[in-house]
Amino acid sequence: MKKILFTLFAAVALSGCTVYQIDSKDSAVDFYQPKNDISQVQYLEKVDQPFEQIGEVNVTTERRQSLADALPKLKQEAAILGGDAITDVQLDATDNWKRIRPKKLLGNAYIRATYTAKVIVFKK
Repeated sequence: MKKILFTLFAAVALSGCTVYQIDSKDSAVDFYQPKNDISQVQYLEKVDQPFEQIGEVNVTTERRQSLADALPKLKQEAAILGGDAITDVQLDATDNWKRIRPKKLLGNAYIRATYTAKVIVFKK
């Protein structure tokens, strides 16, 4: 009986692990060859050269996850779209939870936040 209770408790405790929901919208008219590796996709806060926006990527995760945690997922989805870079990253906590500050440890772990970025290709 103790083993069953321990197993049940462990399953409930571990079910709160971070789960990412990744989505993208392709708005390009032309086809862009997907990248083989996320290292081929840059993260730029400011773009200093001509570009075309080819889509948008969204990563929804637990609110305690930082941009550094979500960035590889954003770049991965941008690589699939064939983007050279992602830019203009926005954070949006869900619904009424925007006013509550996230806690580092456990606290608001179940509250979701969405990172959104523009996927761009550089004009040649």
